[in-house]
Amino acid sequence: MDSFALLDLTRSVLAQPTAPFHEDAVRAEILIQLAQIPSVRVEQDAFGNVVALYEGCSGHSEYAFAAHMDHPGYVGDQFLGGVPETYREKKPPTRDFGAFAMWDLPACDVRDGRIHSRACDDLIGCVAILALFQELDRAKAAPTVYGLFTRAEEVGFVGAIHLAKSARVPKDVAIISLECSSERSPGAGKMGEGPIIRVGDRTSIFDDAVTAALSKAATDAKLAHQRCLMSGGTCEATAYQLYGYRTGALCVALGNYHNCGPDLTIAPEFVAVEDVAGMISLMLAATIHESPANAHAALREKLEKGMEKYREYFPES
Repeated sequence: MDSFALLDLTRSVLAQPTAPFHEDAVRAEILIQLAQIPSVRVEQDAFGNVVALYEGCSGHSEYAFAAHMDHPGYVGDQFLGGVPETYREKKPPTRDFGAFAMWDLPACDVRDGRIHSRACDDLIGCVAILALFQELDRAKAAPTVYGLFTRAEEVGFVGAIHLAKSARVPKDVAIISLECSSERSPGAGKMGEGPIIRVGDRTSIFDDAVTAALSKAATDAKLAHQRCLMSGGTCEATAYQLYGYRTGALCVALGNYHNCGPDLTIAPEFVAVEDVAGMISLMLAATIHESPANAHAALREKLEKGMEKYREYFPES
């Protein structure tokens, strides 16, 4: 995707304020962007999650990419989301948005190849889905692909659970959770070295065939990428998996996770532009070229070919 177009899209989404249960502005911008893509059909469920479907000519969807629209913030006198009290007790300045407030930080500042924002997590994931749909539509690509934009992830995957229980997305579709993950967590991967294929999170291990398909897509497309088991945090992939979906996850390394900066300060989150672009490229490569159903078959074929040079040692059968 053209870098200028990607940054324009990023600014338009990150400009929208958000907090758990108050994702209206982000959702409105997402709907505006989706309305400009002819091949995408959009619905909302009763809880306010957005379910978008890029309708390629294949008629069958292998993947759904999911991202959440909220970020930690104050709702009334209550703080919703995972920011330790030690960061909040100094009462850093906030910006009021009526029913909720966010830290008084820049909405989007791009410099030195990085995107700095009050809410990269997980609006960058929302941007990635929108960019994927734009690219699929531009290429008139054949695959049919879901995009899921969920509410209230920061307080326990509330939107994702509502969506999973409704079975609005067919159970044979693999759901890929998109995240921004703290670079400081052990095994989290390094910023600037490509998107991260998450094998699992602190709570669960994701579907092996889905993970293998993502890895093969990245390798075949010669995309820089990392493969990590995340030691901290739980993402929506775990929630969907609990309700019977095959899941995988992609993320980009994040600085100042949940705005927790150095020396107990509140600071903008940041991600590398090249990592975001790389994640979108990997999503595109997976949807166009790689099915989870074929990932193990390809590996099995490779291993069986490797066996042939030792044929003389096999017992007669």
